Amino acid sequence: MALTLVTSGCAGGVSSRPPDVVVELDHYTSAEASRQFRSVLDRCAERFGLRIRRQNVPVDQLMPKVLRDATAHSLPDLLFVDNPDLKTVAETGALTELGQYGLSGEGYFPGIVEAGKYRGELYGLAPGVNGLALFYNRTVFERAGLEPPETWRELRATAEALTNGSTHGIAFSAIASEEGAWQFEPFLWSNGGELDELDSRKSVEALRFWSGLVEDGLASRSVVNWNQNDVIDRFTSGHATMMINGSWALSSLDESGTDYGIVPLPTPSTGTPPVVPLGGEIGAIPETTPERQRDAARVLGCLLERDNMLDWTTDHAYVPARTNVAEQYARERPVMEPFVEEVATGRARTAELGPRYREVSQALADAIQATIAGSTSPRQALRRAARVAETAD
Repeated sequence: MALTLVTSGCAGGVSSRPPDVVVELDHYTSAEASRQFRSVLDRCAERFGLRIRRQNVPVDQLMPKVLRDATAHSLPDLLFVDNPDLKTVAETGALTELGQYGLSGEGYFPGIVEAGKYRGELYGLAPGVNGLALFYNRTVFERAGLEPPETWRELRATAEALTNGSTHGIAFSAIASEEGAWQFEPFLWSNGGELDELDSRKSVEALRFWSGLVEDGLASRSVVNWNQNDVIDRFTSGHATMMINGSWALSSLDESGTDYGIVPLPTPSTGTPPVVPLGGEIGAIPETTPERQRDAARVLGCLLERDNMLDWTTDHAYVPARTNVAEQYARERPVMEPFVEEVATGRARTAELGPRYREVSQALADAIQATIAGSTSPRQALRRAARVAETAD
């Protein structure tokens, strides 16, 4: 997922750009994330005698601005968007192919490269990604003599054993937005379901398992109202013994004093790795002038170097995009090892659908809501979502 941040700020514009300035746009608007990102950008710019003029807008305003600016041919020199939006921007013709600057996906995890491609050409690269894993309360598990679940059957049995009164065995987000779809996608894909075949038997099986956790009282019915921050609150307050969440939760968990462990998401059968969606931001170079594009490529290339990639991913609790850097990162930060392990089989959310992803994702989120609310069956809900997928532009 993209980092969801709260304060806002914006600086400068693309016009009247001095020759040594690189104009950059992103959605890191909280003070800490903004400071961290600015630090590495400035370090890279200084190497080439450049300065960064940074623009930052709230995440929900970023794509509307980007698409307006693409139409007006006024995009910045360097752009960072949520990775599922990269193909949508590339579809406008406003981005430049990265190979001309000597940037390539060699050495990157395959899913990360796919997230940056449009019609076979590479338009974006990410310094790192985030994903989902299973968090569990280590104290409660040890007291109950339980091991973290590895399969769906074990996940359900463990949730049953740990559900008691106001405490549910598991918490997750099933909100009617990208967060709800994103949290379900690992279960869809790990079972063999696909976003372009939402009414397949495998897809229906996955939603039946997901909704069954709520129907049988192992997860709260309020999951339809929770975003991922709400899920963290349920876990740290002791109202859920397991949760599905991302690496961005680590700082909140550490502050809460919760004794937690993390394992890869359970899958339908033993020994099968989960297929998780890859989240996070991706860098791209809009079409401006040859000189501006060259300078933006220098900054982006610097950001993607090993040391800067490590700094950036450490600051954001992301997994480095390069396989060898990620291996080093996992050794240095063992808490991130489950996330590193999952990225190897992770998938770009736009791999099947390209720019159509957002529309289909919303249809899937609506299907999840309808099923958990009990207004329709998993099969009927996914048939409706599949019809939306067939007609999506």
